[in-house]
Amino acid sequence: MSDTTTVLRPTRATVLGGLLGGAATSAGIALTATSGWLVVRASERPVILTLLAAIVAVRAFGMARPFFRYLERIVSHDAALADLADRRGAVYRALVPLTPARLGRRSRSAVLTGVVDDLTDVVEAQVRVTVPLVSSAVAGLLATALTAAFAPAVGLVVVGLLVVVALGCVLAWWFESRSRDELLAARAETARVGDLVARQAGELRAIGAEGAALGWLDAAHATLRAAVRRQSRGRALVAALLLLGTAAATVAAAAVVDPAATGGPVAALLVLVPVAVGEALAPLVDTMRALARAQGSRARLERLLDQDPAVHEPAHPATRPDFSAAGGGGVRLEAASASWTGAREDLAPTDLELVPGRHVAVVGPNGSGKSTLLAVLARSLDVSGGRHTVGGANVRGLALADTRGDVAVVDDEPHVFATTLAENLRLARPGCDDTALRRALDLAGLRGWLDGLPDGVDTRLGTGGRGLSGGERTRLGVARAVLADRPVVLLDEPAAHLDHPTATAVLDDVLDATRDRAVVLVSHRPEALDRLDAVLDLSVRPGPQE
Repeated sequence: MSDTTTVLRPTRATVLGGLLGGAATSAGIALTATSGWLVVRASERPVILTLLAAIVAVRAFGMARPFFRYLERIVSHDAALADLADRRGAVYRALVPLTPARLGRRSRSAVLTGVVDDLTDVVEAQVRVTVPLVSSAVAGLLATALTAAFAPAVGLVVVGLLVVVALGCVLAWWFESRSRDELLAARAETARVGDLVARQAGELRAIGAEGAALGWLDAAHATLRAAVRRQSRGRALVAALLLLGTAAATVAAAAVVDPAATGGPVAALLVLVPVAVGEALAPLVDTMRALARAQGSRARLERLLDQDPAVHEPAHPATRPDFSAAGGGGVRLEAASASWTGAREDLAPTDLELVPGRHVAVVGPNGSGKSTLLAVLARSLDVSGGRHTVGGANVRGLALADTRGDVAVVDDEPHVFATTLAENLRLARPGCDDTALRRALDLAGLRGWLDGLPDGVDTRLGTGGRGLSGGERTRLGVARAVLADRPVVLLDEPAAHLDHPTATAVLDDVLDATRDRAVVLVSHRPEALDRLDAVLDLSVRPGPQE
């Protein structure tokens, strides 16, 4: 099991947090029991001085409980946050070599959200599981020992209550583990169907499929309701078990305690101990649910991160070739085929030659291999057959950083970071000056847009800043590619979400900005295809059509 995904990894800080939590829980139990003694003793109307010690104890326990709980929170959460930062870095480093070939068909946001949520569940298990378990163990042992010192029979009753709590924890973990995957699958299906119906509402209405779409939604929600109902029944059963166990222990304590031997006030204290213990340890049920969720999250992370990368770094990389060298320069695919999973061929044998200044369009129906071809060129996927060379050298013998450093990718939804325009561009070339930024924006057709910004390149974009239209986002992606100054530019459906006039204008600017680069344009649309040097139709074999 990978160290980055271990659920329970007790450290000095979490154990210390558990001991502090045990002190807080014990103070809560003592507060309830001492209060019972004080109430009964006060009803006997003794001299007030005989009650002062109990009054002070009640106050002390009342202040000790939040004090120790506060210390526990500081110690345990500080350790958990530091651990989360370290393990996020480790997980992201493990995730990078898997991108994108091993991430399945989920969107980038879905993958990132899933990884963030799962890793958070795993790390928070230190606070939600380890600390409460230590705290409960400390408080339960103290309560049992002190109660047995006054009345061994009541001590045995408390032990029985602890057994019932342990049984409830096991059941809570079992119910949560059993329903966890089913509930997640039902939620994912409901979200998928809801997104499909919402996005395709016009098309569904046009073909008269509204009734069928609503039926899909109803079925998905029915499955989700059934999963939630089964989970709720399990939780209700465990809650009832703990309440009944606490009630039974309280009655048993009242039956076995002898007020004549211990005195009325002490008898009241002993009878209230099971109530206090049951109340204090009831949160353990949530602890076991958190454990079940963390185990599920760990399993999902392991399945994702333990995959073999689609592309491997060579043991002894060859010297980086000259992309533009005469004769053997450029990128060549010779009968190159590729597969994402190895189960089937996603790119049929394909020939392609890219040299500086050559622009090639790639067209074909969905599933013909356009995205697979771009992944091969970007060195995110190695060919399974044929040859892929750069500057005459087989890419398998070249460092990944060298081959990927020759390629800039502009997809259909360039990401806009919540920062300034300048910093959104500088991620392509860190440290470049404003003159280079303005030149890149000018080449991408954004000069007029830039002149209209209130703070120029220092204008904040994204969340909390200025929004961008689809055409502006695409041009921003092109400006990044221009700024990166890489010899190969891959354009993945850059005009997919634009109307015809905007798409034509954007593609004209893109091709003008990259006239000296090797360009591969994947598109379902006809705009600007007449300006390219060749069209590679993946539904037709072989080769590009001049």
